[in-house]
Amino acid sequence: MSGMSETPPQSPESPDFDAMTRDIAEVPAVEVIVTVAVNLMSAAAVKLGLTEDGDAHKDLDEARKLVHALAGLLDASATEISSFHAAPLRDGLKSLQLAFREASLVPDDPGQGPGEKYTGAVYG
Repeated sequence: MSGMSETPPQSPESPDFDAMTRDIAEVPAVEVIVTVAVNLMSAAAVKLGLTEDGDAHKDLDEARKLVHALAGLLDASATEISSFHAAPLRDGLKSLQLAFREASLVPDDPGQGPGEKYTGAVYG
């Protein structure tokens, strides 16, 4: 069986993990952190009903988790990313926290809303 490769060819269902590892190795940590933060922000906006579909995907329990995770990520990475990257992310987080407060039928006490453990109380 000469001439046959020992590794099976890649099918569309099995990703090339070596190539993916090489690609991610070239991405700066700041870019990974910002990308994850933007994905959390986008998912939270959808779960808060802030998209064109509005209430179709609204789920405040899920939104709470996403906003809290975003706040934790931004708090933990504050010293690692520049204010150039951090400032708009913090603004987006605050907007999501305010949107959550407005969408809640029973508002959380000040300082108890999603992510407020990291950011402090958010007021409208």
